[in-house]
Amino acid sequence: MSKGKDPGVDERLFLQSLARGLQVLEAFEGVAQPLSLGGLAAATGLDKSATQRIAHTLLALGYLERDPGGQGLVPGKRLLDRAFDMLRLNPLVQRATPVLQELRRTVQERVDLSLPDDTQIIYAVRLQSRRDTLSATLVGRRMPAFATSGGRAMLAAMPEAEAEDILARSDRRPLTPATITDLPGLRGKLAEARRDGFSMALEESLRDEVVLAAAVLDAQGRPVGAVHVAGSLAEWDAQRFRRRIGPLAMQAARALGGFA
Repeated sequence: MSKGKDPGVDERLFLQSLARGLQVLEAFEGVAQPLSLGGLAAATGLDKSATQRIAHTLLALGYLERDPGGQGLVPGKRLLDRAFDMLRLNPLVQRATPVLQELRRTVQERVDLSLPDDTQIIYAVRLQSRRDTLSATLVGRRMPAFATSGGRAMLAAMPEAEAEDILARSDRRPLTPATITDLPGLRGKLAEARRDGFSMALEESLRDEVVLAAAVLDAQGRPVGAVHVAGSLAEWDAQRFRRRIGPLAMQAARALGGFA
């Protein structure tokens, strides 16, 4: 789900035309096929004339492309350039690669780094395992913080009032039948994460998957990311996974933390 306008923005400085252009790009979030101009207009709420002008501009700049099958428009390759810029300039991502690679060699399972974004997390580094699906290998995927081990690890590291506010504003629809969505249950998972130093989720995002994560803290003790390790319940007993992976995930998170 796309984020709305920051309520603290200075309206005198807000450029509405730029916002409309970004709305067109954000219309592709979660869709499974190319979008026509009519589809873009319906998704953004813009009139067809404005949508056509914006789409033409984005096409000319390479941020949109025509679908080779002739079905409409798709995001363009130039967007990958901007994602690359974001990742290479993020101080946590800069530090992460050698630490995560070493963790991946040790555990022989998928290792991810996520970043917090209000009620969601977004995956910034993903080192895949031999059995991953496409969605589990792509950076940029968003997930609700409440339903993920990394999101809960970061929520547990926040002041309780801040974590409560995020939980209250979250869209707590379940991702699987095992997803914990009730506030008392989620508070219990945060208390468990504060006690253990990591959070674990069983089949809450994907069936047959166990994921454990530890929060990365900056120099002020604020959570700025989380290290995830994901395994299959066909190969791991949950308690064995906790005993084996918990200390390693915490060690990696500590190695990445502490910067200003």
